[in-house]
Amino acid sequence: MIVKKYIKKIEFKEKLFDCIVCLNSNLPSIRFFNKFKNIKILAADGAAIKLYKKGIIADFVIGDLDSFKQSKVFESYTNDKVIYDESQETNDFQKVLDFAIKQDFHNILVVGFHGGELEHTLNNCSILFKYKNLLNLCVYDKNRYAIPIDESVELNCKAGEVISLIPQTKTIIKTQNLKWELNDEILELGVREGARNIATNNSIFLNIKKGSLLLFFDARLPFAPKK
Repeated sequence: MIVKKYIKKIEFKEKLFDCIVCLNSNLPSIRFFNKFKNIKILAADGAAIKLYKKGIIADFVIGDLDSFKQSKVFESYTNDKVIYDESQETNDFQKVLDFAIKQDFHNILVVGFHGGELEHTLNNCSILFKYKNLLNLCVYDKNRYAIPIDESVELNCKAGEVISLIPQTKTIIKTQNLKWELNDEILELGVREGARNIATNNSIFLNIKKGSLLLFFDARLPFAPKK
């Protein structure tokens, strides 16, 4: 059994995101954005162009702006809404997260995480884990959430919900209330992953003994995970 008093509880009650970070890849429909009211939208470079085509003007555009400045969309923004960062040491995702920290945004929903070149997706995943202890980050895609975790947690969910545990890169974990339980077992990329498990209760317990992982579950729009 897992000692539950030492586990953080992930809930979705009233807590909303501080901002939405849009990366320059496949973005959700306008119906998705309509679920959020008075929440700032931060666009990474070319994502501002894709948002514009959906009828959305981002609150800020951040990056090296190599795509954005070449488009007519650039003319729709005032200088104070465009944050230029020419550094080649960081990608646009990291630049946006650094800006979010300066704006005192903490609970961040990320969209457009993948769908472009594979190396961009893998690099974004690296950035996600680099900032996991600085920000409360949550990735959204196709009505699913993904959050990076490196500590033991309880997740409120629904019996029958699909739960995926993807190690980064090696994790020792004990679980409770999953169809295929793990008992201090190793998940490791290239060896054994934990994709497409199933919750057997309205809450699951994950006791991470070592390492970290991406936890995938159904989205709770427009609410943010509260730990």
